[in-house]
Amino acid sequence: MEYRYMVAVNAIAFTYAAFQAIDYTYLLVYQTHIVTYPLRCHFDFLIDQILAYLLISSSSSAATRVDDWVLNWGKDEFTKMASASVVMSFFAFLSFAFSSVLSGYNLCDQNPI
Repeated sequence: MEYRYMVAVNAIAFTYAAFQAIDYTYLLVYQTHIVTYPLRCHFDFLIDQILAYLLISSSSSAATRVDDWVLNWGKDEFTKMASASVVMSFFAFLSFAFSSVLSGYNLCDQNPI
């Protein structure tokens, strides 16, 4: 269950990050976002925060599950791959934490209306 949680959160985070990458590439080329709305900075900050917390939560729960698998059945190829995916999920958390800091800066750096 914990490992499925981690895989699901990583899939959601990857999808969001892919859409963000496409949008910012579009912004660089055409000088406008694909979809513009007044609360964009609030939305970006909120989603970055939520996904960062979900990633650290799912990574830590999957790490305990992998450790339990190793203690119960020993280390095999699956547990090595599961450990690698937990490490990659922690790296994704670090990326979203940094993105959250940047989107928080963008949120605070807005011009007053």
